[in-house]
Amino acid sequence: MKVNGTLINYYIHCPRQCYLHAHRLNLENNSEDVKVGKALHESKYMNDDNAEISIENIRLDKLTKEYLTETKKSDADVEASRWQLIFYLYTLKKKGIERKGKLEFFQKNKEKKIVIIELDSQIENELLMKINEIKNLLNNEKVPDIIEMRHCKKCAYYEYCYI
Repeated sequence: MKVNGTLINYYIHCPRQCYLHAHRLNLENNSEDVKVGKALHESKYMNDDNAEISIENIRLDKLTKEYLTETKKSDADVEASRWQLIFYLYTLKKKGIERKGKLEFFQKNKEKKIVIIELDSQIENELLMKINEIKNLLNNEKVPDIIEMRHCKKCAYYEYCYI
């Protein structure tokens, strides 16, 4: 399987989630949080020609002359979202398209949070190491162990892991 932005995000968030998703155990379709996130994307980018662009194995939320913008409904895992956007920026750079990254978090009853990201050689090297780690994880026959974290109860895979 080719590594994509979703797998990068899941790997940072939870290697077990990454492994299960990559091996076609997709439980996100039953998740209310995932449905809310999809609805946010649809309403935010409904009539925007620069939005929802597919390139190879990635889907970009919005691409302008200055930014590649990734929109999330919550800042519950900024680090996972950050690495997903870094992967997208790197993919574009390999195609000769260089942009800054912008993470936008829209949370109910909170002010919008924005994080700006710029690629450099150190970040690119870290990304390549993470991609290799993911490939090694996915080639393993054993499902990674459960790592209990505070966000597990909101995860689409909670029932699979704990019940």
